[in-house]
Amino acid sequence: MAQQELKRDLSNRHVQLIAIGGTIGTGLFLGSGKAIQLAGPSIIFAYLIVGIALFFVMRALGELLLSKAGYQSITDIAEDYLGPWASFVTGWTYWFCWIMTAMADVIAVGVYVNYWFDIPQWIPALICVVVLLGLNLLTVKLFGELEFWFALIKVVTILALIGIGIVLLVIGFQTDTGTVSVTNLWEHGGLFPNGISGFLLAFQMVVFAYVGVELIGVSAAETANPAKNIPSAINKIPLRILFFYVGALLILLMINPWTELNAAESPFVKTFSLVGIPIAAGIINFVVLTSAASAGNSGMFSTSRTLYNLSKQDQGPAQLAKLNKKHVPANALWLSAIVVSVGALLSKLIPEQAFGIVTSISAICFIWVWSIILICHIKYKKTRPELQKKTTFKAPFTPFVNYAVLALFAGVLVIMLVADETRPALLLTPLWFILLFGLYNAKGRKDENQSIKS
Repeated sequence: MAQQELKRDLSNRHVQLIAIGGTIGTGLFLGSGKAIQLAGPSIIFAYLIVGIALFFVMRALGELLLSKAGYQSITDIAEDYLGPWASFVTGWTYWFCWIMTAMADVIAVGVYVNYWFDIPQWIPALICVVVLLGLNLLTVKLFGELEFWFALIKVVTILALIGIGIVLLVIGFQTDTGTVSVTNLWEHGGLFPNGISGFLLAFQMVVFAYVGVELIGVSAAETANPAKNIPSAINKIPLRILFFYVGALLILLMINPWTELNAAESPFVKTFSLVGIPIAAGIINFVVLTSAASAGNSGMFSTSRTLYNLSKQDQGPAQLAKLNKKHVPANALWLSAIVVSVGALLSKLIPEQAFGIVTSISAICFIWVWSIILICHIKYKKTRPELQKKTTFKAPFTPFVNYAVLALFAGVLVIMLVADETRPALLLTPLWFILLFGLYNAKGRKDENQSIKS
């Protein structure tokens, strides 16, 4: 029986660093270049707005997870409050979210490797998938250790960037593009150089930068002390947003004008090149490469656990609910890895467009998952007063903030519909939900027929 349960082998430091590692990744290190090109310095405000909104989503998720001991995933919550259809659709959508995100990560690995070697992007992307599969087939404790060190590299790098940037700012360092100065934030067209439209168009990439913030909810089943570790990780989210997103981007934009940053490359690598430290630029490229691998590692973990939980609840093939001798859902990992490898194929077929397509689809699907969390929390507030009295981790400003964040998400979808680049992804993504509802109805008819026969 023990072999059929996930092990609670993730400690507090693992959970804390998984929470960081899941969010600080490709969206920040590579995607922020494109977002800066769209919004200019106003990108700072976009990161603040979305970051604050997702903090409230996480507080709602934390309260729900800790309100009932039996919850092991977001799908458990969705089924309890909205019904089996919500569990089925949200579970498979969450898997699809992370598949798209992991695809973006392996595509980014190919981009970063091209900094040193002139080889096709799809080759390092495919190698990355194979390596991550091998690592995840080992124990969950190894996953936690890997993510701990991967995330630690990111944290140290960003803190070093902020520290170096402050020194350059104080001494008025001269780069090829001018003086390092606070005035770079507004001297090149103002804070909103591309107007409100450019600011709004950047929200899709900003949303993608935050995907994975809810990963501590997925890891709850393998957390040694959820009541202590989950609130601790969630409450540190605002500090992480200020340091790792707003702080880092402020420094980048003060070191060099936003007009010098290229949407096709990492602004972190570009910044050190402009400062005239080519060796440092190479080191930063290595860091963002490990960051993409780390985010891909989180994606493998998340997709396999989601498939495992879906199959345990009879919402997926029974084979995917089996664990190997190391208590890892190996079959689920293999399936996820095979689908993620499509990212390598996209790198071969459409290397220029691949990253934009998968990040747009990922952002749309994550908005669904986050919205389901908020809707479940609204229903929890209305229907479970006895659970609310017991909880020691209450979400603030509810239910009003839930509705405000849902309105923000709706606004982001409208922006994506208006934008030429994201419109195709927004119009194609509903096909995924049509497929899921069709499969759910077919499954219901099959279960009903089996019940009649028996």
